[in-house]
Amino acid sequence: MKRALLSLLTIVIISCQSKNIEKNTEILKEVEQVKVFPKLEKDRYNVAFLIMDGTFNTELTAPFDIFQHTIFRENIKAMNVFTVANTDKPITTFEGMRILPDYNYLKDSLPKIDILVVPSAEHHLDSDLDDKAMIDFVKRVDKEATYITSHCDGAFVLAKAGLLKDKVSTTFPSDIDKMRETFPELDIRKKVLFVHDGKYITSAGGAKSFEAALYLCEFLYGKEVAQSLAGGLVIDWNVDEIPHLIVE
Repeated sequence: MKRALLSLLTIVIISCQSKNIEKNTEILKEVEQVKVFPKLEKDRYNVAFLIMDGTFNTELTAPFDIFQHTIFRENIKAMNVFTVANTDKPITTFEGMRILPDYNYLKDSLPKIDILVVPSAEHHLDSDLDDKAMIDFVKRVDKEATYITSHCDGAFVLAKAGLLKDKVSTTFPSDIDKMRETFPELDIRKKVLFVHDGKYITSAGGAKSFEAALYLCEFLYGKEVAQSLAGGLVIDWNVDEIPHLIVE
């Protein structure tokens, strides 16, 4: 009888412990699901980077570095930089870097975006252009944004969204002919590393994404600040030595 009672008590204790473990596991899962958004400082430009699986590292990290470093300069309207995607899960760049997006543009309440950066991604010449939700997001941002920038084949996204109509633009050098074929109505230039036309800045991408980002900083803050940002990243910067086009 004693053995039976002891066995029953043991079963009850194990059962209770199992239930507590399950309950604690559920609580931990709920805590993990609480999304933490980046802190955006007041009186700064809000700069959103549109990312997705297949985004190329350089077109993302080059302008991200330049813009993030503005917070270390005094007496300027610095930049809050953050990422937006169509998921809460990590995205994987073309080179294999995994990045957890700050905002999900499909469901989160987003801050006003002053500057949208569209880095190139692996499928910007094909399947990404059929992503209606992504293209519609770009169109919505364009209505209020002060500047829209693209790097490499990110220009295809701007073109698909109709933002480059009656504008001059450029893209990755070897994809210029493809872009002209895809969007024959557009004015797409060769032999320049970036083009600034109105609120749109399109660049050749790659390492030259640094130059396009530095140009925007010089446009906003002046030459001294731009040279300071370039120096901090050991980049020789003189916009006059960079093949570019500014459409007045």
